[in-house]
Amino acid sequence: MDKSAFGEDARSGNVARLHDETAERHADDLALEMHGTEITHRQLRDRSARFAGGLRELGAGPDDRVLLYLPNCPEYVVATLGTLKAGAVASPMNPQYKAREIGHQLRDTEASVVVTHAALREHLTEALRETDRSPTVVTVGGPDAVPEGDVPFPEVDGDPTTVERESEDVALQPYTSGTTGQPKGVLLTHRNLRAQAFSGFELVDVEPDEDRSLAVLPLYHITGFVHSTWQTLIRGGAVYVRDPSRWDAEDAMRTIEEEGITGFIGVAAMYVDLVNHEAFGEYDLSSLRETGQGGAKMPVAVQEEFESVAGVDTWEGYGLTETTAATHTGAGTTFGHKLGTIGQPLRMTDCKIVDESGEEVPPGEEGELLVRGPQVMKGYHDLPEASEQAFTESGYFRTGDVARRDADNYYEIIDRKKHMINTAGYNVYPSEVEELLFEHEGVADAAVVGIPDERRGETVKAFVVPTPETDVTPEELKQFCLDNLAEYKHPREVEFVEELPRTASGKVQKFKLVEDEES
Repeated sequence: MDKSAFGEDARSGNVARLHDETAERHADDLALEMHGTEITHRQLRDRSARFAGGLRELGAGPDDRVLLYLPNCPEYVVATLGTLKAGAVASPMNPQYKAREIGHQLRDTEASVVVTHAALREHLTEALRETDRSPTVVTVGGPDAVPEGDVPFPEVDGDPTTVERESEDVALQPYTSGTTGQPKGVLLTHRNLRAQAFSGFELVDVEPDEDRSLAVLPLYHITGFVHSTWQTLIRGGAVYVRDPSRWDAEDAMRTIEEEGITGFIGVAAMYVDLVNHEAFGEYDLSSLRETGQGGAKMPVAVQEEFESVAGVDTWEGYGLTETTAATHTGAGTTFGHKLGTIGQPLRMTDCKIVDESGEEVPPGEEGELLVRGPQVMKGYHDLPEASEQAFTESGYFRTGDVARRDADNYYEIIDRKKHMINTAGYNVYPSEVEELLFEHEGVADAAVVGIPDERRGETVKAFVVPTPETDVTPEELKQFCLDNLAEYKHPREVEFVEELPRTASGKVQKFKLVEDEES
């Protein structure tokens, strides 16, 4: 199946029409499942169109922002498709956010409608009071749980509507993950979403009636929505939605076995949980045809163990919110699977690696990764300077990641450019030290940062979550690194912690570790 299977109306304009056409071919096939609740493709198409009509009645029209403050649930998908069909812009928000964080997105989007869940309403109420904003609030929940004045989700039900849009009109406004500070609104167009939908056809060789994705990543996150959900729905497959805040490795393995899951995309921390679970190896995972991960580099040792037991290649992909998720993937590559790499660029992606002067470097040398393609954002919302600085004069997006490629055009992410540690004139990539720490049996999780040092400028420090019942000491880990790395790379300090601060998408918030250290 490829994009030629869709009519001209679906291949341009409002991207929601892609699913409308899929629903014609797979009307009574399962589209969404969550703990017993099932929705077919026909039901999803019809309910989202009526939701769009209801939004129009509430005053949300073209280019208006509809803020989605929801956990993973079927209503999230209905609301997203319905918002697109209404011609409005869906702005997903982390359901773990509290009032202060909600307030930033409320002000920045000037949302006319907020769709939320009754369990989250308290935080939203506080944010609305603090920002003095009064959007229409649509709430998911039972009749007794919806506050007076809110519109119950089922009542957003008008005449079926799909508003015409241009390919360059904004469809989604997600926010950057906040690993380096205040999140920025990212303007993703109908063209961006369509490009990623079609890229999925090239990479996944599964028939629609066998295509089953386990969506364990947050749907508000671009990878969780685009790769775990959107691509599967467009192909006519079924998405089994789970709540990542209740992530359970054994439940995931059980679901894969019982439902014949073919696609699973997680983050490195989830694969660590899977291989470390006592039941790993007891469940039949042979239905898996596509497993992958992104967001943070996965330790090679973890990847090798998962592959050996599950019997499936686990590709490591790469992408950003600003690129509507993937630009590179280990799936469908020229020479097969290469551990430790992010694979090759998607066919639609043009990329290069450049030095500090902007000159392209040859294979084997490190530099900043630049990307260009139909999935790259339009810009940042209301941030013209940041938008301009994000692109080169020739239109390449500056990822801020240090990478290198080999002679076969496989790429490897070395580290974030901004995370590089300069100690006494030597450059240290934290990921290299972290990779080594993960090889020690006493380490369950680790993050390495640079901390201020009067003599060296910066010095290397490791924050480590030790494995349960281990007797490893910080001194032992320092010596382990010293035995296996150049002297200047080893952590001069190792601190044990109960957990690392992470975004909901699994990325370690290293700036918080540095801030805590400095305070």
